Amino acid sequence: MTKLSRAAASGLRAWTRRTAFSLAALVASAGIAGAAELNIYNWGEYINPEVLKKFEEETQIKVNLSTYSSNEEMLAKIQGGATGYDIVFPSVHMHDIMAKLDLLEKTDINTYEGFKNIDPAFLRAKSDPKGEYCLPYAWGSVGIFYNRTILGKDITGWKDLIETVKAKGLKFTLLDDMREVLAVGLMMNGHKINSTDPAELQQAAETIIAMKPYVAAFTYDTRPMVQSGDVAAGHFFVGAMVDVFGNEKDLGYVIPEEGGTMYQEDVCVLKSAPNKENAVKFLQFYTRPEIAALNVSQQTNGTANVPARELTPEKIKNSKEINPPAETMARLQIFEDLGPALRQLDRVWTRVKTAQ
Repeated sequence: MTKLSRAAASGLRAWTRRTAFSLAALVASAGIAGAAELNIYNWGEYINPEVLKKFEEETQIKVNLSTYSSNEEMLAKIQGGATGYDIVFPSVHMHDIMAKLDLLEKTDINTYEGFKNIDPAFLRAKSDPKGEYCLPYAWGSVGIFYNRTILGKDITGWKDLIETVKAKGLKFTLLDDMREVLAVGLMMNGHKINSTDPAELQQAAETIIAMKPYVAAFTYDTRPMVQSGDVAAGHFFVGAMVDVFGNEKDLGYVIPEEGGTMYQEDVCVLKSAPNKENAVKFLQFYTRPEIAALNVSQQTNGTANVPARELTPEKIKNSKEINPPAETMARLQIFEDLGPALRQLDRVWTRVKTAQ
């Protein structure tokens, strides 16, 4: 999620340029120009460049990385006729949507020897319960990234944050994401995040609208704003733990006591992929514990690769935010494909965004 986990929109273009430059330099230095290729389309900042570098070195397959900032952006581009992409990283509900649209290639990755490393609990896509198409990639929570120096305290959840910013005249940010924000409103009222009940959605909308005087922005540009103290806190992905580790005195991340969303992305090969064989090689490569652990070490999110968890740095392995205990996991919910009912959320979201 992200999301870093489900990448923040801020810095996306700059990071993409840096990554493209480093990969181009690697290609030149390794002398593999004109070699076999793999075209990856992923969330920005959602893969450790060292993973791509290692894949290129081992396989002599040139990796071309393009990035997107949302599931919807990726799907629109694929449905709009964009060609050339081999691999995408949809969230679980988008995995199901793309399966319904017949956009995904069957890879039989579940028959590969390395698939034994994958925790079956992460085969969450209803369209792919055995892992015949896609490989679980990474997961994490969406909670509150906060500056305890500005707040003057640690917070426990949304109600605590709102009361604190009201009392101190502070502001916080929400993600510019319809489902994530409405999920906050739903959970604060004790409802499920996949609810399509009109009354529950209206109640969620009223809850978010009541917050708006204290919301500085709906944005993905959360991390620098919280770090600098421009805002007291922000709705964000657990990937912000990379900042917490760098400044544990001032920064914190919490999964709200009211509950949080859980994201999971899968690695999928497109039916239109021009380099299907190379794409499957990448899925196989990513089943290796040391590769998944290398990714997690930079991403600070969770992995479905069980042996990889023991190979991650101690701070990550022992983090209750990145690897929550069972009682916290029980408070996390994951988005599902809502089908045509999604239009109800669109209408409610428009009301939230336009409310004064």
